[in-house]
Order: sequence, then structure tokens, then C-alpha cells
Amino acid sequence: MMPELKTVEQLVEVITREVLVALMEREERARNPQVDQCKFTCGEGLCLRTCFDRAGRVVSAGAERLSSTIGVIPHDLGLARMIDHTLLRPDATPDQLAQLCFEARKHGFASVCINPAWVQLCSQLLHGSGVKVCTVVGFPLGATSTEVKVFETRNALEHGATEIDMVINIGALKSRDLELAARDIRGVVTAAHAGGAIVKVIIEAALLTDEEKTLACLLAKEAGADFVKTSTGFSSGGATVHDVELMRRVVGPAMGVKAAGGVRTYADAESMIKAGATRIGASAGVKIIQGLGSEKPAAAPATKY
Repeated sequence: MMPELKTVEQLVEVITREVLVALMEREERARNPQVDQCKFTCGEGLCLRTCFDRAGRVVSAGAERLSSTIGVIPHDLGLARMIDHTLLRPDATPDQLAQLCFEARKHGFASVCINPAWVQLCSQLLHGSGVKVCTVVGFPLGATSTEVKVFETRNALEHGATEIDMVINIGALKSRDLELAARDIRGVVTAAHAGGAIVKVIIEAALLTDEEKTLACLLAKEAGADFVKTSTGFSSGGATVHDVELMRRVVGPAMGVKAAGGVRTYADAESMIKAGATRIGASAGVKIIQGLGSEKPAAAPATKY
């Protein structure tokens, strides 16, 4: 019996990738004889390279470039596991996303948080690592229709996302159209949970009064979301201790709270965790864990997250 065409194509893809990896490893050994071994992880036309000397030390890594952060081990792996390593810039390149994934693997971050176009690439690069792929929906304005947000969610899940950060309909909330705001959240939550993904609801706190922040958190909790999140990082302000404390009071101890936007140092992260955050969204994840001092970060509230 002849195999199906799809099966043949999949076999060709696997064999081609393995041959590519073997050729790149041979080329690297010829170019750098002082390096004992290089490992390549390839996907979507990109290959991550990690080389070791004979003592087993990493001497180079990344997507065809070195980084000054390579080889730095966090003092507290618990903090790393609370960080969504984030790259949401519109000009982010595949090479930069490959580096982001390498750093996430290296340091054991909770996830990479990236734009939807890069979900499949990052899912392939992080396969088997335990690092989750988080993407954003209705980002950054929250002003697309519920139907579009639901489609974005399902499309992201099909390409490998396991966490969805969605922006609420801010205008609906502020005009007190709570039915529309709630339906918007519930649509994404239903689609994500059906695919086994969790949802973090971005309320864009900088644009809201404390009363509106409270309403947004209650709507997210009622809709069955897994987290509330302070900010997109693209508006007039980011996470504040006040907002995290307020959000924690509103949602209670069992729901996740993500602080994002402007969290750039270990001190920033520590203050957010003390205020009640159980996840940190930051583009400076490596810098944060490198900044650990002699004191450990505040223990996170006991939740399933």
C-alpha cells in the first residue's frame, strides 16, 4: 500500500530538518575547531545554536549571534517561573524571537508572550521545554469585536498557544455597557478553555478609575477567566503597586493577577509580588533575575498558578 501524500510530505520535512541540523553541526565544527560540540534546534527556517567547550561550558548561543545574558543562572528559579518573557514590539524579527525563546528555555520562564503571527514559530522552538506560549488577543486597544477576538483565540490555539492575554472592550466598560464588556470576555474565555488554554484579562488600568478597575475585575472573575492583568504596556501607564493591590482584593486569593508594563528591575518585580501579583509580564525578564540580591523575592500567594 502506498503511503498518503500528506504522510510522505511530513517524512520529507522531518528528514530535511535532520539533514540541515547535521550539516550545520559539521560546518560549525569546521569553522570553530576549539568548540567541542554544537547543538541546533530548527523550526520555521530558523536554527538556534548552542555550543559547548570541552569543559561543558556554553561558549555561544542564539540565532547566529551572541548575547551577554547567555550563561547567567538566576539565583531564584521561583521568580523566573513567574515571568512571562515578553516581546510585543511591532518591529520584532524572527531572529529576536528565536533569542527570546532561547532565553526562556535557559532561565525557565513561565512563558514567552508574543504577537499572534509568531505563535507557530515559538511553539516549535519551545517544543518539549515546558515553557508556555502566550499570545495577545484584541491587542493593544481591545476595540475589535468579540467575534474577531474569538477567532484570534482559536487561531492562536491551533498554532500552539496555551495562554491567551486578551484586552477588554475598554469603551464598553467606561460607558457602563457591562453586558457587552462581559460578553466580550466570556467569548474569549469559552474559546480558550475549550482548547485547554488559560486566559488573562487585560483591563488597561491606566485608563480606568478605581471603580472601573473593580468592575473589570469582577466581570473577568464572573466570566471564568484565570487571571486579571494590569496593562498592555502600550497605553499611558503600566503596572502600579496600588492597582495590583486593588485587583488582588477584588478577585480574592484563588485567581491570578499579572503585573505588566514598566516592570524592569528585580525591585519592581518584588514590589508587585508583595502587592499580590502571581505573574510578571516583562521584556526585561533576564535583567530582572540577574538583579536578584541576597534577599529572596516575596513568596507568591498560594494559588494553582
